[in-house]
Amino acid sequence: MIRWIAAVLALAMAANGLFMLAAPQAWYDAVPGVPLTGLFNPHFVRDIGMAYLTVAAGLAWFAWRPAQGWPALTLAAAFLALHASIHVVDSACGPGPLQTVLRDFPGVYLPPLIAGTIAFLNRPKGA
Repeated sequence: MIRWIAAVLALAMAANGLFMLAAPQAWYDAVPGVPLTGLFNPHFVRDIGMAYLTVAAGLAWFAWRPAQGWPALTLAAAFLALHASIHVVDSACGPGPLQTVLRDFPGVYLPPLIAGTIAFLNRPKGA
């Protein structure tokens, strides 16, 4: 079951990354709150899209071969958690922090919670 959850999360992260790469302006306009973070920069959106594809690869590797893919999963979870931490700071410093956290929860906070939980529950003995 955990491998399936990792695979579904990998697909979601890959879809987001591909959307960012293929249509950065459409992604920027479609994701709630993104225009509030600054001016549109297609290069930056595509850079982050590549990061999401890397996250997807780490999750997929774990889903396919858990023992070999666990280190990649932990790095994917780390990126997602670090990305969420930026949102925590931005939310805390901005107007309406609770509304911002609620808006961002599905796409920003839930993925690192899922990936981190999977990594923790499947850590190798001695890790």
